[in-house]
Amino acid sequence: MSESNSQINSQINSQINSQLTLNRALRVAVIGAGPSGFYAAEALIKQEDMDVSVDIFDRLPAPYGLVRYGVAPDHQKIKSVTRMFDRTISHERVRYFGNVEFGKDLSHADMRKHYDAVVYTVGASSDRSLNIAGEDLAGSISATEFVAWYNGHPDYKDFVPNLDAESVVVVGMGNVAVDVCRILAKTADELQAESDIADHAIEALRASNVKDIYMLGRRGPAQAKFTTKELRELTELSNADLIIDPADLELDAVSEASLENDNNSKNNIKVMRQFLEEAATAESPEPKPRRLHLKFLVSPKELLGDAEVNAVRLEKNRLEDDNGYLNAVGTGEMQDIAAAMVMRSVGYRGVPLADVPFNERRGTIPNVEGRVTDTEGNVITGEYTAGWIKRGPSGVIGTNKADAIESMQKLLEDVASLTLVENADADPSSVEKLLASKGIRYVRFDDWKHIDALELKAGEEQGRPRVKFVSVEEMLELCEPVT
Repeated sequence: MSESNSQINSQINSQINSQLTLNRALRVAVIGAGPSGFYAAEALIKQEDMDVSVDIFDRLPAPYGLVRYGVAPDHQKIKSVTRMFDRTISHERVRYFGNVEFGKDLSHADMRKHYDAVVYTVGASSDRSLNIAGEDLAGSISATEFVAWYNGHPDYKDFVPNLDAESVVVVGMGNVAVDVCRILAKTADELQAESDIADHAIEALRASNVKDIYMLGRRGPAQAKFTTKELRELTELSNADLIIDPADLELDAVSEASLENDNNSKNNIKVMRQFLEEAATAESPEPKPRRLHLKFLVSPKELLGDAEVNAVRLEKNRLEDDNGYLNAVGTGEMQDIAAAMVMRSVGYRGVPLADVPFNERRGTIPNVEGRVTDTEGNVITGEYTAGWIKRGPSGVIGTNKADAIESMQKLLEDVASLTLVENADADPSSVEKLLASKGIRYVRFDDWKHIDALELKAGEEQGRPRVKFVSVEEMLELCEPVT
């Protein structure tokens, strides 16, 4: 620990000892068991000079949030971060309460009654819209829904994407867009062998009629947001030909210059150019069953169809330099692409929590360095936030660690000014009693480890990483009764 951190924690420890008349740990509730929730809990229990007990709540039985339900099922290495999360949640001063929904099972008032501080780490579970005509047609869905469906999210187990479609359009060029395109392009056998994709998704994808997948970007290849690693995976698909128009890689001067300060974009252009060079000199291979088209400098203007989408009307764009930022400007040139399923992948968005301030424009909880504020910017004592609901949907899983540490440092600095819970309400068992009085069947960490072991065993029997339970009811039946 650095000298400055040691001094801060020594000061905090002195403050809390003078403030806290009961001989107990500081009680903190973390709402949301995704990466940010775990990083927040880790930051609290790792500091050396103060006892802190942390209860992590999640509305679903299984923890890990976006790692379990958002990370692509064929990216198992990324999911291995859960081993670190398990060390945190196994700590003697950390408890897990799954299947407990904030605002429904436990209210904001309940949390403030039983905890000295509350930390909101609920992520961004909704998505941004395209705001174009026809977006409400059947067959127009969000990548958020599709990702949750193939990852076995209980809320989407009965979701039915239109895989009878021969042509699918994915709007967006971030890593999530790449993920859904890759899942659509791979064979079911490939996915089953190397991933923990949900069984219902495997069955549906095995019967998929998809032949053409279009991934659309409103700006050029130098502005695409996907990472080079994700791009390379598209160049190596065994079941789909990657199609890129060579003219799109003839960059304007500003785009070319921007590559000097952007290694990811520079490497993306290098990979795409190398791919086209190799394709131009290779012997003509047999066409693959599917085609993945990367289309740059186009914007969807309207989804066409009566009750169901059957085409997307695109406008060709050009780039205009605005003080170094390249804006996509429509040219008026239109093109229609046939498609019976259209997925928007243009960004996640947070959703409001009951009795918690919310910034509708940004889709976040208003805050200053993690301290929650009201609508007028006044800090609300004892309430904090971290992760995407704090800053918006940006960065990768690891980005949330520094973000959570910042917020928890503010919490620790504020200990002397917190309104501390008194008497029996501060007893850890009081929350369990409250849940029992409400008839809430909560899931403990030991329950989750039992479910986890069964999933891993089923996966081992099939030669897969795991086979997920996708029903809340099924998972609850596997849990020991709460006594």
